[in-house]
Amino acid sequence: MKKRVRLTFPRSAVRMPVTYRLAKDFNVAANIIRAQVAPNQIGVLVLELSGDIDELEAAIEWMRTQDISVSLAKSEILIDEDSCVHCGLCTGVCPTQALKLDPDSFLLTFTRSRCIVCEQCIPTCPVQAISINL
Repeated sequence: MKKRVRLTFPRSAVRMPVTYRLAKDFNVAANIIRAQVAPNQIGVLVLELSGDIDELEAAIEWMRTQDISVSLAKSEILIDEDSCVHCGLCTGVCPTQALKLDPDSFLLTFTRSRCIVCEQCIPTCPVQAISINL
């Protein structure tokens, strides 16, 4: 089974080897989709967890006991067509090429099925036409 989760670390836990502990202690594979972690700051990690349902639940419970906020990531990227200026800046940071400029019309196209909701496009958009639906 797979679950996509968003972890928010308190400053005291950002140095904890969470992905190592998930693999070693719970036999849960963690694919890092997005990481924003720095020493002495609140950290955010978006992971896709894979493993047995019972092991996944135990791993999530363990993270919560470590003061790590865990929420299921059911969000999706939204693009405001009226605000978008089709500059293409977001296409340069999209790791899955879910965002592309059409070579004929030079208009932005978004293939939702390819999007992994890494959120890298959001801060890149100069007109704030990209957001996330939580």
